Amino acid sequence: MVELADVFGRFAGAYLAAYGPAMPPSHRRAIADILACRTATLGGHLWRCDHCHAEVFAYHSCKNRSCPKCHTGQTQAWLDRRRAEMLPTAYFHATVTVPDELRQALRANQRDGYGALLTAAAGAIIELARDHRFVGGTVGVLAVLHTWTQQLLYHPHVHCLVTAGGVSADGRSWCPARRGFFVPSKALAKLVRGKLKALLGQRRPDLVLPPSVWRKPWIVHITSWGAGEQAVLDYLARYVFRVAITNPRLVGLDGKTVTIRYKQRKSARWRTCRIPGEEFMRRFLQHVLPKGFHKVRYFGLWHPANRQLAARVRLRLALDQPQAPTPAAPGDVAAPDGNPSAGRSDQPSTCPHCQIGHLVLIRRLTPRNPMAP
Repeated sequence: MVELADVFGRFAGAYLAAYGPAMPPSHRRAIADILACRTATLGGHLWRCDHCHAEVFAYHSCKNRSCPKCHTGQTQAWLDRRRAEMLPTAYFHATVTVPDELRQALRANQRDGYGALLTAAAGAIIELARDHRFVGGTVGVLAVLHTWTQQLLYHPHVHCLVTAGGVSADGRSWCPARRGFFVPSKALAKLVRGKLKALLGQRRPDLVLPPSVWRKPWIVHITSWGAGEQAVLDYLARYVFRVAITNPRLVGLDGKTVTIRYKQRKSARWRTCRIPGEEFMRRFLQHVLPKGFHKVRYFGLWHPANRQLAARVRLRLALDQPQAPTPAAPGDVAAPDGNPSAGRSDQPSTCPHCQIGHLVLIRRLTPRNPMAP
């Protein structure tokens, strides 16, 4: 199976030679980490079977958030923490998409632009939901930034998981949203557009943007996501730790091109396309976020400052339910590359060769080329 590290191993050298001096540090680090992930470069452990005496090397993962082989264990731990924080209510899924005229400015000013986009999308949802014509209370919003399409093209948009109800201004009552309806999408699109314009004007007054971007209609989709804890966890597992492309979607590699698999949106059918190696590198790296940038943020009732209020609301909603649903047993969360075992602890128990014996730790493997901090 072709892996992203194989693609980087073939094309990264020429790409770095051509564009290295102009590349952001986060792009260079992503290339180095993905090439070193689960190799002797990062070190690991040597295990030996007590039955067949076969030796198994378990190398460390790079933990880069753009690597498709990492984060399964981190994802499971994160989901377990979120499980205790979710509210027993229905949810909505809102998607806010940036128009073409604004994308180049966001790409060139990622830290300020992406932060303003997340804040504007969540702020507009909260403000509109407080209107008594719709919800009449402060909702919880979890916003996730994505910047890619199935073919790795630049397409910045924000996914928002929103509680189907909010807490009243005095904090004493829960105001449920209407079934199947949250807020009007056109009104939300206009409000997001206005808030983003104001935020960019404050943070980056030097940006020159085409006036048409603030006049044309923006695209916002709002759908009912379902009720209960499992609906939320399904959303989180699907969106929060997703990377631009996973290893199973890489179906071909030769000396000049990379062949990827993607789902056509209109027909919902899987197709393939061939991309020149240098163009694939460019498309992938444009989705690597700046160092330290948080692509998952909490607003409204889920803001860290409102934890005590959210806990009271959670208890009230649980008491109002006649019978609490049985929590789903935590199972294996599929790794980004489709392998359930990838990203877990480096302590395998059963020998993968004989399937009988148990692996015994022999020694630690020190990194060959320690990475700089």
